[in-house]
Amino acid sequence: MRQLRNHGGDVLARVARGETLTVTSDGAEVAELRPLPRRTLSTSELIERRRMLPAVDTDLIRSEIDELIDPTLRARTLESWSTPRP
Repeated sequence: MRQLRNHGGDVLARVARGETLTVTSDGAEVAELRPLPRRTLSTSELIERRRMLPAVDTDLIRSEIDELIDPTLRARTLESWSTPRP
């Protein structure tokens, strides 16, 4: 009980991450803290949530990642696409 009282936020964070914890008082188990089951979303709920997301320019994201990883990669890729094959 002492740890629960003194570190309640940490204990709840562990439970939120999926841990199940047993609470004891004077060495006797008195309770169990466990995450609640997550509710399954319906297809229509998922579609509605998707509609609320901002549009993503995947070409721009890929270009920015390529630039961060290897600035010459995009130029080489474009060059290889434009070079005719024998």
